Amino acid sequence: MEASCLELALEGERLCKAGDFKGGTAFFEAAVQVGTEDLKTLSAIYSQLGNAYFYLKEYGKALEYHKHDLTLARTIGDRIGEGKASGNLGNTLKVLGRFDEAVVCCQRHLDISQEQGDKVGEARALYNIGNVFHAKGKQQLWGCTQEPGDLPADVRDTLQRATGFYEMNLCLVKELGDRAAQGRAYGNLGNTHYLLGNFVEAIKFHRQRLSIAKEFGDKAAERRAYSNLGNALIFLGQFNTATEYYRKTLQLSKQLRDQVMEAQACYSLGNTYTLLQQYERAIDYHLKHLYIAHELTDRVGEGRACWSLGNAYVSLGNHKQALHYARKHLDISKEIGDRNGELTARMNVEQLMEVLGVNESDLSPSSSEFEMQGARPKFTKINSMDSVELWKYSSDKNGENQENNLESISRRSKSQLSQPGKRKGYPDSQSSDERPWLDSPVDTDDITVQVPPPVPKLGSDPSDEDCFFDLLSKFQSSRMDDQRCHFDDADGDQGEDAANSVAPLNEMLDPAITTSPQTEELFDLIASSQSRRLDDQRVNVGNLPGLRITHNNLGHLVGEGDHQEPSDDFFNMLIKCQSSRIDDQRCSPPEAGPHAPTVPDEDFFSLIQRVQAKRMDEQRVHLPTEDQDDEESSDPEPPGGFSS
Repeated sequence: MEASCLELALEGERLCKAGDFKGGTAFFEAAVQVGTEDLKTLSAIYSQLGNAYFYLKEYGKALEYHKHDLTLARTIGDRIGEGKASGNLGNTLKVLGRFDEAVVCCQRHLDISQEQGDKVGEARALYNIGNVFHAKGKQQLWGCTQEPGDLPADVRDTLQRATGFYEMNLCLVKELGDRAAQGRAYGNLGNTHYLLGNFVEAIKFHRQRLSIAKEFGDKAAERRAYSNLGNALIFLGQFNTATEYYRKTLQLSKQLRDQVMEAQACYSLGNTYTLLQQYERAIDYHLKHLYIAHELTDRVGEGRACWSLGNAYVSLGNHKQALHYARKHLDISKEIGDRNGELTARMNVEQLMEVLGVNESDLSPSSSEFEMQGARPKFTKINSMDSVELWKYSSDKNGENQENNLESISRRSKSQLSQPGKRKGYPDSQSSDERPWLDSPVDTDDITVQVPPPVPKLGSDPSDEDCFFDLLSKFQSSRMDDQRCHFDDADGDQGEDAANSVAPLNEMLDPAITTSPQTEELFDLIASSQSRRLDDQRVNVGNLPGLRITHNNLGHLVGEGDHQEPSDDFFNMLIKCQSSRIDDQRCSPPEAGPHAPTVPDEDFFSLIQRVQAKRMDEQRVHLPTEDQDDEESSDPEPPGGFSS
């Protein structure tokens, strides 16, 4: 049995190293089923299982096994193992978006590594903490609309902390001579400076990353470096150089047979050539992006490609072809529930139909024409990337009308919610016995809540918890009094206040009663029952899967540290971890728009939209209408210049 468990675990490890994580987890799970009394072996199995499930993106199971590993490591007093398990827990919690808990776990890994003099573990812990702050800052950036570099104080602080940990990691891995780790540190420093708007610094670090990637022949890292360099150069206005890096990104993506990254490179090239006003080349790359997005059933990507193609054809004056793709964009936006995309596409379709002098009845259904080209509509759960409107060729007037329509809808909905039917109010001094509506049939319009004057008005801010609980306690206090047990007084009156019934109760109690043997037995019974409840919440090593308890390992499980009082650091960590449990009970907010696989991160081109707003206005094609002629564009800027 023992050899069988070890053999299964070794086979699982071999499969995981070969990249077959699914097969590896099957062997590791079989090893757990067989079980072992070797605590070190079981801890290694837990760690490998957690890592395998992490790569399979089954983060719940990864978290479970890393917790088992941490529990077992603490039980047997394995400090190095405890540090590694804490680091693995931190990485998993980071992916789940539980950043505060992740920082606590990674900090624990760092503290233990420094305590044990483990330089490699210390470097990994510093890198992991940097990753947590980087991910947290990137998430905070999703809702920001500031210019690049003009970030809210909390976001800037988070990203700067990430930079600090990456720099400490870089210094340490340089001491250790670990070139591969140096490459990862350079890459992440470049990414963080990019988010901070320090594009020159970002380019410097990404070039270092590119050099080390070439040194190791790491094609995937080389592709990432080229793509990141192109992104940073876009914001410096160096579009021609950016296209060179994007073309290298495309070439490496084809070598690696990574269709997703190939599509993203085509998308970036198409948009960059649009900025360069080379619309025919832009169309070529957008068509390639459309083809790959269709193959990968990425409807969001198809909509993006159709939108970009429509705008490019407008710039070339081919309004008929532009209308074709604008209608495709409209159909896809309706299908995936992209409200913003639908409004934009509808507006573009109406403008193009007006220019061409055609009506809806004159056009053939776009869906049949679309299917003939092979791009069949297929419903997926991928939603649009909201708020990205990079290539929206519409007049300012129409844009304002669109915003006004949305604002008017919002105002109407708010007014309907805030204006219920008229209600009959009564003075606060009027008691419930004096209210006339108690003697009449109940009408919902007549019901109103009477708030005593001292109660503060509940603000509209849902985070004002103090105000909420204060109001709740005042409303519920009378209901609690109704449930109290009232003692009969000498006159036989009932229903007095609970505060008035306390004094008679104290007078009725004989001090001897509270110290009687029966009372002591009652307290003993309560203590014993409550202690069992506390024991139910303790970690029981006997519940660890795959653990066979024998006389050989029993001493390790109960002997080391059971009588040792936990340190203050442990309780501080416990408080921080448990503080987030209340968040688990909150109603989750609406999910953000899922990431479209063939489209780069939305924050990239939304930033371009703000930075390059002036350049984009110069590239707009103003369609003639009955009321106005084409407007003249402003003088073009020198090529390669930075525009704000």
